[in-house]
Amino acid sequence: MELFSFVDDIRRMDKRQIIYQILNFGMIISTALMIWKGLIVITASESPIVVVLSGSMEPAFHRGDLLVLTNHREEPIRAGDICVFRIEGREIPIVHRIIKVHEKDDDYVKFLTKGDNNNVDDRGLYAPGQLWLEKKDVIGRARGFVPYIGMVTIIMNDYPQLKYFVLATLGFFVLVHREN
Repeated sequence: MELFSFVDDIRRMDKRQIIYQILNFGMIISTALMIWKGLIVITASESPIVVVLSGSMEPAFHRGDLLVLTNHREEPIRAGDICVFRIEGREIPIVHRIIKVHEKDDDYVKFLTKGDNNNVDDRGLYAPGQLWLEKKDVIGRARGFVPYIGMVTIIMNDYPQLKYFVLATLGFFVLVHREN
């Protein structure tokens, strides 16, 4: 019954209302993108929020926790910091703790990471021949987190059909919703 009323609503829309709904949908998308870009500028991180994808950082962070990152280059890197870094040849960033830091006088820093729940350091994860990470490898450092809210992202990635269904449904409702 409800589906037929949506179809009737679409049939009753004139050209102007359809264009209005499409523009409204575009405004929602552009607002989300502006908020994302604003967060990138404020946090100085190419990815201001990330989802923890594994249990390697338990008990500090669990799979599905949403981390808030900053990446201000002037802040020193210290042992104990939790950083998100990208390794050459790997698409997905890694969230681990810095365990050793080596600094030189010319502001050059190299460091070693390890997951809290792992038995060994991350040298086995780094690119072949790489023994240390550098500042250029860091996407950001954890400044806060929201527990388990990232499970939605994990579920959507594990079941892409569900992701497309949810997006299509949301898009459909935005397009057919009329203000009275």
